[in-house]
Amino acid sequence: MYGLLFIVCAYLLGSIPFGLLIGLARGVDIRLHGSKNIGATNAGRVLGRSWGYLCLILDVLKGFVPTLAASLVLIEKPVDAGMLLQWILVGVAAVLGHMLPIYLKFRGGKGVATTVGVALGIFPYYTVAMIAALVLYAVMRFGTGLVSAGSLTIAVAFPAAFFVYLGVDPEMSLEVFWPLAAVSVLLGLLIIVRHRGNIARLARGEEMKLRGNNTVPADAGPEDEM
Repeated sequence: MYGLLFIVCAYLLGSIPFGLLIGLARGVDIRLHGSKNIGATNAGRVLGRSWGYLCLILDVLKGFVPTLAASLVLIEKPVDAGMLLQWILVGVAAVLGHMLPIYLKFRGGKGVATTVGVALGIFPYYTVAMIAALVLYAVMRFGTGLVSAGSLTIAVAFPAAFFVYLGVDPEMSLEVFWPLAAVSVLLGLLIIVRHRGNIARLARGEEMKLRGNNTVPADAGPEDEM
């Protein structure tokens, strides 16, 4: 019952469209501007960098808070696969809430920031892998100027780093930690699927880059997203 309650609450929390709410509070519907996405990248593009950072923090917290809270109730030593499955499903629910928010007729963001929050909340098992993925994200994003390239790097690097961590930690075994292994791949695939439009533009060489320290103009049309 506790597991189900956490899953439902995580989905409802994940569904809160912070980017949209911040925009509406400032008199702007960001769904009508820029890439029309409700995520942090478009919020920063349309509303300004500081508001984009605020949206990013809130979107990360949507994943971090429910998974960390669930760990305090659902997880005890020694851990087993059943505990881990309930725990990680809380994180999946938060990410799906962001991607498919019930409050917006299931039209949401791309889930990268919320996935980062989930990974930080699944401490320490996902946290180490996500930190490694974020380093590669920074290299790719600022090396290419493309947010989408960085986001897709996270989608691949995070599950890969988790499997490396699983292999080198003698206290972890696939027999017990298979729920985290399976969901790390699932989260990566969800991010890739949500970026399929960006992948097509990258293949055509049409994805728009960040310009110096500023994002592209708000009326520039579809662009890379976090």
